[in-house]
Amino acid sequence: MKARNTATFIMLVAGFLLFWEWLRPLEQVTDTDGSYLFVLFTVICFLTSYFIKNGLGKFSIKFTAMLLMLDYLFLDARLFSGPWLQQLQMELTFNIDLIWQNNWVMMTSFFRSLLFLVVLWLMSYLLHYWFTISNKFFLFVVLTIIYLAVLDTFTVYDAQMAMIRTFIVSFVVLGLNRYLKLMEQSEQKSDQRNLWQWMALIIGVVAFATIAGVYAPKLEPQWPDPVPFIQSNADHIGFGSGGSVQQVGYGEDDSQLGGSFMQDDSLVFEAVAHDNVYWRIESKDVYTGKGWETSTDLNYELIEDGQVDFDTFSAQQVDVERHSATVRPDPNNPLPRVVYPYGIAQLTSNNPEAFFIDRDYGVIESESSEQSMNNGYIIDYDAPSFSVNDLQQSSENDEAAIRERYLQLPDELPERVGDLAAEITAEFDNRYDKAKAVERYFAANGFRYQTTDIPVPEGDTDYVDQFLFETQVGYCDNYSTSMVVMLRTLDIPARWVKGFTGGTEALEQPPLPDNYSLYEVTNNNAHSWVEVYFPETGWVAFEPTSGFSNPTDFYYEATEDGAMEQELDEETNPNPEEEQQEEDQETEEEEEPAQDSAAAGGNQEQGGWGGILYLWLAVGLIVMILGIIAYLKRHQIQNWYAIQRWQRLLDKAEMEKAYLYLLKCLDRKGYPRETGQTLRKYAKEVDQQLEVTEMSEITSIYEEYLYHNQTSNVSEQKRLQNLFKQLGHRIFT
Repeated sequence: MKARNTATFIMLVAGFLLFWEWLRPLEQVTDTDGSYLFVLFTVICFLTSYFIKNGLGKFSIKFTAMLLMLDYLFLDARLFSGPWLQQLQMELTFNIDLIWQNNWVMMTSFFRSLLFLVVLWLMSYLLHYWFTISNKFFLFVVLTIIYLAVLDTFTVYDAQMAMIRTFIVSFVVLGLNRYLKLMEQSEQKSDQRNLWQWMALIIGVVAFATIAGVYAPKLEPQWPDPVPFIQSNADHIGFGSGGSVQQVGYGEDDSQLGGSFMQDDSLVFEAVAHDNVYWRIESKDVYTGKGWETSTDLNYELIEDGQVDFDTFSAQQVDVERHSATVRPDPNNPLPRVVYPYGIAQLTSNNPEAFFIDRDYGVIESESSEQSMNNGYIIDYDAPSFSVNDLQQSSENDEAAIRERYLQLPDELPERVGDLAAEITAEFDNRYDKAKAVERYFAANGFRYQTTDIPVPEGDTDYVDQFLFETQVGYCDNYSTSMVVMLRTLDIPARWVKGFTGGTEALEQPPLPDNYSLYEVTNNNAHSWVEVYFPETGWVAFEPTSGFSNPTDFYYEATEDGAMEQELDEETNPNPEEEQQEEDQETEEEEEPAQDSAAAGGNQEQGGWGGILYLWLAVGLIVMILGIIAYLKRHQIQNWYAIQRWQRLLDKAEMEKAYLYLLKCLDRKGYPRETGQTLRKYAKEVDQQLEVTEMSEITSIYEEYLYHNQTSNVSEQKRLQNLFKQLGHRIFT
């Protein structure tokens, strides 16, 4: 008997260890903190179920432990004091009222934890019964393995060691269960020695199997890891912090580019502007092979009297036109920095906070470093128009400081990147034409704009090299970074710039001056592009991303029989026959990817078939779950459908069809009408059986309509609907 009790206790411990595997992932896959307290409560429940035989004693211990847990986590007053009881009552009353209103989302953490502790209580009782009394534990073992496999496959939880622990515990349980059955079937008296001999044999076999399983050769995964795909399609990734998963929209960390992102049409700011301009935020100068960084820390200086001393181009060499823009940041989605058009000259705001600028990278911030100003700010700017003739004739005598900062490239950059750049620009002899050749290269050579299945370069793989020679699919970060790097291999100073495209015109336009419009800019409009340096002119923006139009205004100073205008048109759209197709593509991508959000995440190296397979598996699983739910809820669904159909018939004033449909529903619910029975008599019987009067009233209204040909008015229909709601409550619940 003693050996049997020891074996039973070991079985209980094994049951707890298996259940513990269900609790371990909580802090990784949910927002649960302090999971050790729930494990402690589970231990108390298991031990109480085993050692305490009195039912009231079990309940008292578990209930007291649950109260102590809740008190430790949530209740501040002294245990069982008046304020403590009052706080407890308030929590229970508030949450029960939410449940009654079917508003589960608003439940407090206290009540969620209470419900979870109750679940742990019930599970401990169930597992105690399965493992020590009925010996029906195999189902729980299988469920545990499936649970861990699903978490390991579809979440960030690494279940490798959990699987090994589950394997060991499960086989120990199976061995002990076999021992107990053998003792019951044989006349041999079980003792402690026999038990430990059996246990030693079990441990030896399990240890050998475990070591063999862990260290034996294994095939590589046949399917790609779905976790990055799931994260990239659930977490709004894109233009944000580096890593595998980032937020779509503007972010400051671009050290790790690549990965997919999803669309996010949350409004960032509204702008009243003269044209659909690009909204600049900052530039970066150091390419690492994986992303972008700055060579120096930001050095902010106070902007005095709103005069912004930051020029990307020389106003003396460039034709400019003074405009004004008003920016109103959305208070629910604040930007940490100011957005501004090219040529910013004056920055004013109704907000008393001062503005600061870093002139090296063009970053402007308010004193609080967060643009949550409801009144927004006003920007006066000089919109530039660049002469193509001047840019083509620009010298290449760059200042030493410019060359030092904006020709930087990593030593590990593959040579074929520079070889490709030289090949693309071989026929051109000036900086402008070379920049335009690289800008056009992507659209003319089959590079595709794509926001999903974009890999993050691993190991020694260079981000630009991977895009140019392997994937040839990507979004703005891929295109803009590749253009900057290729230009730098040609000794052309260039830098990477990020901000927002112009957004879309609001559907409802307020009264505005001519050529001004109200634009809505969302997280989807986050974007990156390129600036190229011309010694006499300054920095000029270029747009290499397929499907996006460069908002920079270029013009030729002279024409000869229209030749210059034609050439400029061809530069703007090198393939006129596909003009409409490109415009359609631009429209689609401004509405959806409209802006690529630098530094997306998720290593998306899975093939197209893998993605489709997972998609179909997910769809199949969803359909199966919905089918099960529909089957379990079939009666409620039928009842709901019956009520909705009757309601529609009444709304259409189809009185006869509505009443006949009601009779059909009553027949299906076990209240059939006998042959030859009058409607009034039948209605009276239904009222008697259901203890209501509504059926007779409905029948009276129906007969009045049917025999006296009286059309029901609105008030009568409303009365009918109320009568049926009351009758339907009795029939269908």
